[in-house]
Amino acid sequence: MDQFDPHVRWLLAAPIYLIAYALAAFVFWAMAKRRGMATDGIARVMAAGLIGGLVGANLVQLLATGLPGKTIEGGIAGGWLAVIWMKRNLGITRPTGDLFALAIPAGEAIGRIACFVGGCCYGKAAGVAWAVHDHGAWRHPAQLYLSLAAAACFVALLWIERRRFLPENGLFYLGGVLFCADRFVVEFFRDNAPAAGMTLAQWACCAGAGIFAWKLAKLIGPREMKPRTVAACR
Repeated sequence: MDQFDPHVRWLLAAPIYLIAYALAAFVFWAMAKRRGMATDGIARVMAAGLIGGLVGANLVQLLATGLPGKTIEGGIAGGWLAVIWMKRNLGITRPTGDLFALAIPAGEAIGRIACFVGGCCYGKAAGVAWAVHDHGAWRHPAQLYLSLAAAACFVALLWIERRRFLPENGLFYLGGVLFCADRFVVEFFRDNAPAAGMTLAQWACCAGAGIFAWKLAKLIGPREMKPRTVAACR
């Protein structure tokens, strides 16, 4: 990949990022229709999530590294905060996490291809047969590892969603656990400096997986039976 000028690489990556966001929005809306939540209010929630995710992805990357770029952890955090703010403003109380559960890995599966083309998030130097020459060395195509992991996560969550194993928001919490797990593993192949034995992303993944697992267990664990109601999705 080193034979391409960095500016050319980012020009090629930009439309792929746009496709990733468009696919995430499409999957979100398809899920909203499937759950009977395709309303104007939910469309605003989707827009808030996309804008908040874009801002968070860029802001966290800039604060963490001092360099331009995107980080999906910042994107998820920014999108989550924006969604909470929008739902409170619109008075929407029904859980919407499951609408994002499939949209996030769908978008990431394409977005990581853009990372590969653009040259960010690259892997460690390696001698494997499928190594790519990037940033002056033969390296693990870590971006493509993350793309494949996201695609596998999407397929698994789609299979579970079709069978309705989980109550509302369960799919989102399970997706969070899977995301943290695959990111933790792929971090071993990325060119990141460790901190106390692991990278910062791995520490964040450990914390995130614990929180998502706790929320999922709390959601599906024994609880008092209550009449099921559908809250407003204006």
